[in-house]
Amino acid sequence: MLLQPLWSFLLGHSSILTSPVFPVIFSLGVYLSLCAPYLLLDVLSVRCAWLRRYKLQPHAAADWTALQRCIALTLYNHLIYIFPLTLLHWYLAPARLGPAAPLAVATAPAVSSVLVQLLACLLLFDFQSFVWHLLHHRVPWLYRHFHKVHHTFPSPSALTTEHSSAWETLSLGFFAAVTPLVLGVHPLSELCFYIVNMYLSVEDHCGYELPWATHHLVPLGLYGGAKHHDLHHLKSTVNFAPYFTHWDRLAGTLCTQD
Repeated sequence: MLLQPLWSFLLGHSSILTSPVFPVIFSLGVYLSLCAPYLLLDVLSVRCAWLRRYKLQPHAAADWTALQRCIALTLYNHLIYIFPLTLLHWYLAPARLGPAAPLAVATAPAVSSVLVQLLACLLLFDFQSFVWHLLHHRVPWLYRHFHKVHHTFPSPSALTTEHSSAWETLSLGFFAAVTPLVLGVHPLSELCFYIVNMYLSVEDHCGYELPWATHHLVPLGLYGGAKHHDLHHLKSTVNFAPYFTHWDRLAGTLCTQD
């Protein structure tokens, strides 16, 4: 099987994967690594006019003081909230990988299974996030106390992805953690979902309309992408689903034009 060598390698490092600090280090490491290319674009676009034409808001320059605030809040939420909860989960429900893993976990899934399970996870997470997001915009008290922090910056950039209140960080983190469990996917599919989910979220906030962006790869306007979410930050009353467009289309909140 194509994925068996990779999965065997990961199982060989099960002590790292199941340690209480791994989720925090993994989450921060993957997130900051995904943000890095877009931060480089922000630096280069100041001097390169041909890069600025890909910016969704060309006149909005990167505010490095604001980006430092974004990093500080992300680190704060991870260390003060996510790490203690991860530690509690590690103590109450330790993961079973390595020699103790059941056969279904010890064997890698087929590539087709990973792709199907990944899509299922994204669709379920998209629905959960849409409902949460719509609710926190339609109820003023929820917006004012919990979601307003994320809308501090009307011009999104990669690092604004996780500029959010503790409640929002924990809510969306809970959805991401529960989704693979509800669907019963293989741990390798779960790991892929976490990475792809973070990538798509960062891409949503990157502030660039790039030729290779995900919404250009998905046909029929089924996927929103960076422009879709950029319009949400500009107008706040449209485009509540993070990825796909069908829920906004059904709710009458889809917007595709400035």
